Amino acid sequence: MSGKFELYKDKAGEFRFRLKAGNGENILASEGYKDKGSAENGIASVKKNAADKARFEIKQSTSGKPYFVLKAANHQVIGQSQMYDSESGAKSGVSSVMTNAPDAPVNDRTG
Repeated sequence: MSGKFELYKDKAGEFRFRLKAGNGENILASEGYKDKGSAENGIASVKKNAADKARFEIKQSTSGKPYFVLKAANHQVIGQSQMYDSESGAKSGVSSVMTNAPDAPVNDRTG
Protein backbone atom coordinates (compact mmCIF):
# COMPACT_ATOMS: atom_id res chain seq x y z
CA MET A 1 0.00 0.00 0.00
CA SER A 2 1.44 3.37 -0.97
CA GLY A 3 1.17 6.76 0.65
CA LYS A 4 -1.36 9.51 0.01
CA PHE A 5 -1.91 13.17 0.69
CA GLU A 6 -4.98 14.28 2.62
CA LEU A 7 -6.20 17.80 1.95
CA TYR A 8 -8.52 19.07 4.70
CA LYS A 9 -9.85 22.12 6.52
CA ASP A 10 -8.85 22.61 10.14
CA LYS A 11 -11.05 23.94 12.96
CA ALA A 12 -9.95 27.52 12.19
CA GLY A 13 -11.12 27.14 8.58
CA GLU A 14 -7.62 26.99 7.08
CA PHE A 15 -6.61 24.47 4.45
CA ARG A 16 -3.91 21.98 5.38
CA PHE A 17 -2.45 18.80 4.01
CA ARG A 18 -0.66 15.83 5.46
CA LEU A 19 1.22 13.00 3.82
CA LYS A 20 0.34 9.59 5.16
CA ALA A 21 2.42 6.46 4.71
CA GLY A 22 0.86 3.27 3.39
CA ASN A 23 0.22 2.16 6.98
CA GLY A 24 -1.83 5.33 7.64
CA GLU A 25 0.81 7.03 9.81
CA ASN A 26 1.27 10.79 9.31
CA ILE A 27 4.78 11.46 8.02
CA LEU A 28 4.58 15.13 6.97
CA ALA A 29 2.18 17.98 7.74
CA SER A 30 1.77 21.47 6.31
CA GLU A 31 1.09 24.86 7.78
CA GLY A 32 -2.38 26.40 7.42
CA TYR A 33 -3.29 28.12 4.16
CA LYS A 34 -6.04 30.71 3.65
CA ASP A 35 -7.15 29.24 0.32
CA LYS A 36 -7.33 25.78 -1.17
CA GLY A 37 -5.21 26.64 -4.21
CA SER A 38 -2.27 27.55 -1.99
CA ALA A 39 -2.53 24.22 -0.16
CA GLU A 40 -2.67 22.40 -3.50
CA ASN A 41 0.47 24.30 -4.58
CA GLY A 42 2.08 23.14 -1.33
CA ILE A 43 1.30 19.51 -2.19
CA ALA A 44 2.82 20.00 -5.66
CA SER A 45 5.92 21.51 -4.05
CA VAL A 46 6.28 18.55 -1.68
CA LYS A 47 5.99 16.14 -4.61
CA LYS A 48 8.65 18.07 -6.53
CA ASN A 49 11.11 18.57 -3.66
CA ALA A 50 10.76 15.22 -1.86
CA ALA A 51 13.11 13.49 -4.31
CA ASP A 52 16.03 15.74 -3.27
CA LYS A 53 17.57 14.63 0.03
CA ALA A 54 19.30 18.03 0.32
CA ARG A 55 15.86 19.66 0.79
CA PHE A 56 15.40 17.89 4.14
CA GLU A 57 16.77 19.21 7.41
CA ILE A 58 16.76 17.28 10.67
CA LYS A 59 16.20 19.57 13.65
CA GLN A 60 15.71 19.19 17.38
CA SER A 61 12.71 20.44 19.33
CA THR A 62 13.03 22.41 22.55
CA SER A 63 12.29 19.16 24.39
CA GLY A 64 15.20 17.46 22.64
CA LYS A 65 13.17 15.34 20.24
CA PRO A 66 14.36 15.13 16.63
CA TYR A 67 12.10 15.99 13.70
CA PHE A 68 12.59 17.05 10.12
CA VAL A 69 11.40 19.76 7.77
CA LEU A 70 11.18 19.76 3.98
CA LYS A 71 12.16 23.00 2.27
CA ALA A 72 11.45 24.32 -1.20
CA ALA A 73 14.18 25.73 -3.46
CA ASN A 74 13.60 29.17 -1.89
CA HIS A 75 14.36 27.63 1.56
CA GLN A 76 10.76 28.06 2.75
CA VAL A 77 9.51 25.18 4.91
CA ILE A 78 6.70 23.33 3.10
CA GLY A 79 6.21 20.49 5.55
CA GLN A 80 7.20 19.26 8.99
CA SER A 81 7.31 15.81 10.53
CA GLN A 82 6.12 14.55 13.85
CA MET A 83 8.58 14.31 16.77
CA TYR A 84 10.69 11.17 16.85
CA ASP A 85 12.39 9.34 19.71
CA SER A 86 15.71 9.14 17.86
CA GLU A 87 17.57 10.72 14.96
CA SER A 88 17.50 7.37 13.17
CA GLY A 89 13.70 7.47 13.40
CA ALA A 90 13.69 10.94 11.83
CA LYS A 91 15.99 9.70 9.05
CA SER A 92 13.58 6.82 8.40
CA GLY A 93 10.79 9.41 8.17
CA VAL A 94 12.77 11.34 5.54
CA SER A 95 13.20 8.13 3.54
CA SER A 96 9.47 7.46 3.81
CA VAL A 97 8.61 10.93 2.46
CA MET A 98 11.12 10.51 -0.37
CA THR A 99 9.50 7.17 -1.28
CA ASN A 100 5.84 8.08 -0.80
CA ALA A 101 5.43 11.73 -1.82
CA PRO A 102 6.38 11.93 -5.53
CA ASP A 103 3.54 9.71 -6.81
CA ALA A 104 1.07 9.96 -3.93
CA PRO A 105 -2.56 10.65 -4.88
CA VAL A 106 -4.49 13.43 -3.16
CA ASN A 107 -7.57 12.62 -1.08
CA ASP A 108 -9.52 15.90 -0.99
CA ARG A 109 -11.54 15.95 2.24
CA THR A 110 -12.52 19.62 2.05
CA GLY A 111 -16.03 18.77 0.92
